[in-house]
Amino acid sequence: MSSTSTGQRPEVPVPGQAHNVARPAKVGVFRHWLLSGLIDERGEHQGPHARRPERTHSWWQVMCLTGVDYFSTLGYQPAIAALAAGLISPFATVVLVALTLLGALPVYRRVARESFKGSGSIAMLERLLPWWAGKLFVLVLLGFAATDFMITITLSAADASAHAIENPYTPEWFHGNQVGITLFLLALLAAVFLKGFREAIGIAVVLVAVYLALNVVVVTTSIVQVFQHPTAVTDWWSALFTQHGDPIMIVAIALLVFPKLALGLSGFETGVAVMPQIKGKADDDPARPAGRIQGAHRLLTTSALIMSVFLITSSFTTTLLIRQKDFQPGGPANGRALAYLAHEYLGNIFGSVYDLSTILILWFAGASAMAGLLNLVPRYLPRYGMAPQWARAVRPLVLVFTAIAFIITLVFQASVDAQGGAYATGVLVLITSASLAVALSAYRKKQPRRTVVYAIITAIFVYTTIVNIFERPDGLRIATLFIIGILVISIVSRIGRSFQLRATSVTFDVTALDFILEDAEEGEIRIIAHEPDVDTDKEYAQKNKDERKFSHIPQRARTIFLEVYPSDSSDFEEDLEVHGVVKHGYRVLQVKSGNVPNTIAAVLMEIRDVTGVVPTIYFEWAKGNPISNMFRFLITGVGDVAPVTREVLREAEKDVKRRPAVHVS
Repeated sequence: MSSTSTGQRPEVPVPGQAHNVARPAKVGVFRHWLLSGLIDERGEHQGPHARRPERTHSWWQVMCLTGVDYFSTLGYQPAIAALAAGLISPFATVVLVALTLLGALPVYRRVARESFKGSGSIAMLERLLPWWAGKLFVLVLLGFAATDFMITITLSAADASAHAIENPYTPEWFHGNQVGITLFLLALLAAVFLKGFREAIGIAVVLVAVYLALNVVVVTTSIVQVFQHPTAVTDWWSALFTQHGDPIMIVAIALLVFPKLALGLSGFETGVAVMPQIKGKADDDPARPAGRIQGAHRLLTTSALIMSVFLITSSFTTTLLIRQKDFQPGGPANGRALAYLAHEYLGNIFGSVYDLSTILILWFAGASAMAGLLNLVPRYLPRYGMAPQWARAVRPLVLVFTAIAFIITLVFQASVDAQGGAYATGVLVLITSASLAVALSAYRKKQPRRTVVYAIITAIFVYTTIVNIFERPDGLRIATLFIIGILVISIVSRIGRSFQLRATSVTFDVTALDFILEDAEEGEIRIIAHEPDVDTDKEYAQKNKDERKFSHIPQRARTIFLEVYPSDSSDFEEDLEVHGVVKHGYRVLQVKSGNVPNTIAAVLMEIRDVTGVVPTIYFEWAKGNPISNMFRFLITGVGDVAPVTREVLREAEKDVKRRPAVHVS
């Protein structure tokens, strides 16, 4: 066997053991810091959520991690609800709670059972909708998910700045500088992630516990105030009937306006995203960890119940105790209804403590959303070939997302009300897609009753989403911008990365390894590329004869056929498994892949690295127009295989002496 260029004999691999395809690159100090956490060989992102946790936690602790996003909406939800639904806000909130407990909760409990690795409902749809249709659908959903998370970051920071500005003890220069304060909070959030974010569940537990305790005090005090001022109820009731007429009309209007309150549904997707953090049982089966799933069910149910109680009580008390004009933009209760009641009935000192708690949990909600983005984008786009390699690293993405957050803040002037529609759109689309995913899952598993139930839930969420989009189209506009941006970047990146080695690992079985090692002992490894369309003795004999004749292969030289069996061409990164078989007396290497030339190049490079012998491969020229063949390659992964294989090899190996040779006849 020949040696490598370094003079060292390559280590013979263990048959059946995967070997990572290495892509070494020398980088400078700054680039090394910027790309810290980038894992090339496996295509795995080591972001805050994607990393396998060193230590798991009880479900209630993990609930607090999701709670910084879910529960923090209490900081602005009552005010937005009152502004959107007016005096009907309490009844619309009851409808929202019913949809939460009877719709979103059972949907996500099923998502937790079927997507327990933290991938959420998008991964379910990816499995249920294969090939390019599934990929494009996932890209659209990523656009809405990006809308959800980005608006969570900007809206939470804007509301945190509103609480700071309205506090009586803050400096006078805070007033009129909400945009500047919001940008400062966003920059501070980016600095935390650039330094190195770690999911501090302990901090989340403290923040959520303190925040919910303070809300219990505020809501309880508000309820007491309602009972001490019975005229508040009668005045509200009288005004309600004066504006809307009989009870049937009130209920009908509540059903129509509750989509405006959809912000109260946020948090479910985050709940399933953090499932890997939940401590399971000692005897959990990795293929179906019952303990972790049970913990996720408890997390989802408990958080939904807590939030439902707070939504109803806060909606009633704020509607009864705060004048409608105070909810309007510029009013003292705009975006901070419960904080307004805290100052009004418990004094400015307690109110300031409540403001500080709200600011902290809102800011930490932005951190949770940023972590969600850093988990979501690298999980899909680079694996699809639809983002540059650096999109797997945390810090470049933090800079990109922060720049986008700055733009959104400037466009909306840090207004909580203006961003509410965009936030609700992202939340509703994700929940609708989750409902569709579980409905399709139930249908494929032949569960007719559950299929009907989930289909009804899906229809309700579709209606809610459409109504929200028509009434507040800003969310769709922002989501459309994200979707267009993702699609454009994806297409450009996919084309730009067409000639990369796409295999993340290559595995040879015992027979395949024997084939290449036998030939390596002779000092030459000759591979004949063969399209596995006709499986007859005559086909293989003719192919062998033609290649020996036209490519001048010596008659006594040993050859190995290489066949790539087509799979999903929309996949970009793959783990290749090479099997050796004997067909009609000829030795054949078989591998399954959706991208033929890239796969051939990866196998050739791996043969070289395993044996130390630079292999040679022989092709026939493809028929057809070169331009149409290129489009075939981009869409179907085939096209004119020979020149593309050579180009992939040229990009992967700059040293001509170590580059596998390509012969075409």
